[in-house]
Amino acid sequence: MKGFCVILLALCSVLRWDLTDDRRYSLNDATIQLVESLDAPAEVTIYLNGDLNAGFKRLRTATTELADELSSYGDITIRDGEAQELAGKDLTPTIVHERTKDGKTAQTTIWPFAAVTYKGRTTYIPLLHNARGLSGEENLNQSIENLEYAFAEAIHSLKQTEPLRIAFIEGHNELSEHEVYDLSRSLARYFQVDRGVLGTNPNVLMPYKVVIIADPQRAFSERDKFILDQYLMHGGRILWAVNGVRFSQDALTQAGMTPVIPLDLNLSDMLFRYGIRVNPSLLQDIQCLPVPVNVSDDPEQPNYQPVPWYYGPLLLTSQLSPITRNVGQVSSSFVSHVDAVGGEDGIVKSILLATSSASRMIGTPAEVDLADLNPDLSTFKYSYIPVAVSMEGVFPSVFAHRLPPEGLDSIDTQVTKSIPTKQVIIACGNILRNDWLQGEPLPVGYDRYSGMQFGNRDFLTNAVLYLADDEGLISLRQKEVALRLINTERAYKYKALIQMVSVIAPMIILTIIGCSVLLFRRRRYGLQNE
Repeated sequence: MKGFCVILLALCSVLRWDLTDDRRYSLNDATIQLVESLDAPAEVTIYLNGDLNAGFKRLRTATTELADELSSYGDITIRDGEAQELAGKDLTPTIVHERTKDGKTAQTTIWPFAAVTYKGRTTYIPLLHNARGLSGEENLNQSIENLEYAFAEAIHSLKQTEPLRIAFIEGHNELSEHEVYDLSRSLARYFQVDRGVLGTNPNVLMPYKVVIIADPQRAFSERDKFILDQYLMHGGRILWAVNGVRFSQDALTQAGMTPVIPLDLNLSDMLFRYGIRVNPSLLQDIQCLPVPVNVSDDPEQPNYQPVPWYYGPLLLTSQLSPITRNVGQVSSSFVSHVDAVGGEDGIVKSILLATSSASRMIGTPAEVDLADLNPDLSTFKYSYIPVAVSMEGVFPSVFAHRLPPEGLDSIDTQVTKSIPTKQVIIACGNILRNDWLQGEPLPVGYDRYSGMQFGNRDFLTNAVLYLADDEGLISLRQKEVALRLINTERAYKYKALIQMVSVIAPMIILTIIGCSVLLFRRRRYGLQNE
């Protein structure tokens, strides 16, 4: 019997059972394979320490449990870090304001970060997800849901001996390096980010994992289209951020109005062939950003008041896609809408961004006038108009039955059908654009007038990571942990009963068990003695 108990205890220390409904203590197969492939020791440092409230203690416990689960599949050690170690790391702490029992307000500084070190390289992981409009419990719960992906992605990036390369295309009056500085800096954590024109070499894009087309304003030549098409046919991935309409931001700022006309980039046939269409329409949405407008008649004494900017929708994100799950609203302006075409091509298309339940479409050509900012809200009859879509599958070439255009260098082979690959299409270019203030770049998605940060950076970074992902790690972002909140009203109402049951019930149960064992022993051994 003693030997059996020893064997049973040994098995319990090795085997693991996750009996939770949401499998919160189970790792995805992709994560397990990633950790098992480590060929050197790794170290996880957790900096979420100190005087934590119940919510952050829960996040700390979940982080520690995940790190412990990772260590069961690889040579990973876990340690607690000190805040001093993060000095000079360009990491911002979180200030928590709480009310104490005596009614005073207490302020606590915490560092919700972890670090993974592997082969002398270290990457830092933000543990706290803080989306606008969500409660503290919901944000902490989403942070816990994202832990496995955050750690898996960090380990994956550290394993890369050479960083993957991505490229911003130039030559069609796209957003400048200055205008996508914040996004480029965010992507530089994972990739080597390059920029350049396409030129005449048909294979110029082959070394790149992802190509980004950021708000072009000039038409693409047939030669450029051929290079992009053949890049896609060979398994390349493209993020298209293209407008359906042309407008002038300068004219709007200086004259207070701008004409809006269809923007012809010579890409319609190409995107249509791939199964998508960017329409030359302009969307308005009741759920939008405010802008300051001078409502004073006296030019000497301006009076700026916030007015809804219906041309700047706050786009909703889909919780069904790993790209946009747990991502907050995305700010935009002068947005068009996309339509899926085809339908029997086997290409999987998923909506990423959409307008709210009260939107309207304006045909072009049209005119936007700052003097007319009070449209008839009864005309906002459309709901959830798609603005961004992901596509995954085998795409046909737009040059399948056409000769290659002139002006290209020698072409080895012309492929007419792609290998399985991915694309993301966004019908708004300035989603990628960041502002500058006093010589410093503002985060992409930050609205300087309201001081609110929207989810543009997270959305765009996730989109590029999705396109570059071959291991399926991005699917880890779909992990869902049920949020089970205490009914505070009932808990307060039945506080005395709950306390009584919590204290007395275990004592009664133990007494019953003890008496049962005692009676059983007396009966069994008493009969034997007789």
